[in-house]
Amino acid sequence: MSTKRGRRKMLVILVLFGVAVATVLGLSAFEENLLYFYSPTQVKAGEAPKTRAFRVGGLVVKGSVVRASDTLNVQFVLTDNTESMPVSYSGILPDLFREGQGIVAMGTMNVAGQFVASEVLAKHDENYMPPEVAAALKATEDKAKQVGSANTNTL
Repeated sequence: MSTKRGRRKMLVILVLFGVAVATVLGLSAFEENLLYFYSPTQVKAGEAPKTRAFRVGGLVVKGSVVRASDTLNVQFVLTDNTESMPVSYSGILPDLFREGQGIVAMGTMNVAGQFVASEVLAKHDENYMPPEVAAALKATEDKAKQVGSANTNTL
């Protein structure tokens, strides 16, 4: 009888160990596949990861889009109205991509400090802006207002 009990205990321990290992592996895979959103201000401040992919969003600066004539390479500047950063992309841009519009790009930073996008998403109509981009623009606008009112109070 004690042998059956011992086997049952061992089986329960093995099952619990297996569940624990599966949970750890699942959570680590989940963490590796997360893509966090950053604004250009956060990227310039060093908050974005240096070795992992992430998303960055903002407005395409007017007059900054440069297309290579013989390839699909495009370079442009992305801003959140506080900081700007250069972005390069190789591929077909969305039809709604244009200067002055909000976009979200997914990619990594290269050693030269330029964001290399692997995917570019543009807003889908005149009134819509991706929530992350809208929140980042509002945050930088609020911060600028606070700084402006602090400077006015000190004068």
